[in-house]
Amino acid sequence: MPSPAAAKVSVRNALYRFRANRRGSVAVEFALVAPVFFALLFAILETAIMFFAGQALEVGTQDSARLLLTHQAQDSGMTETQFKTDLCNRIMVLFNCTGNLANITVDVKVFPPGTAITITDPIVSGNLTGPFAYQLPPTGSPNTVVVRAFYQWPLFVTGLGYNISNLNGSQRLLAATAAFHVEP
Repeated sequence: MPSPAAAKVSVRNALYRFRANRRGSVAVEFALVAPVFFALLFAILETAIMFFAGQALEVGTQDSARLLLTHQAQDSGMTETQFKTDLCNRIMVLFNCTGNLANITVDVKVFPPGTAITITDPIVSGNLTGPFAYQLPPTGSPNTVVVRAFYQWPLFVTGLGYNISNLNGSQRLLAATAAFHVEP
């Protein structure tokens, strides 16, 4: 029968050996740091993709607004749906708008010379609200045209504590604006 003193010494030796053994400590340390590391990595990636998408929306809006500048939209009687389709065709690499133009909101307003241009904030209480209009400028007028395009970009990393959404439902409103005088 083993003595209680020998059992106490063997338990102490086992605890010492367990504490002195460093195999697997890197895996444990990585398991502690990995969630924070990956959350930060995904937040950086999501932010970068969102800014890249915002720039793509800006370029697409500028290119589509050029149809108004050069009278192509007025001459063909381009409707709002056709304008949205043209914009969607320019940005469809990053945006989910093909076949679902409801994801894109367009605001085209015409201001006569000498009038104040007022642009309202489209976000009210976390929702995208209007009034939005689609007005084609009359041909031959020196009006100022302001074209705005909005897209509700979904966010995924906001559940991890990194919240850059400005709309309800973990979404960020991407906006692009083009302003110009119509060519005579």
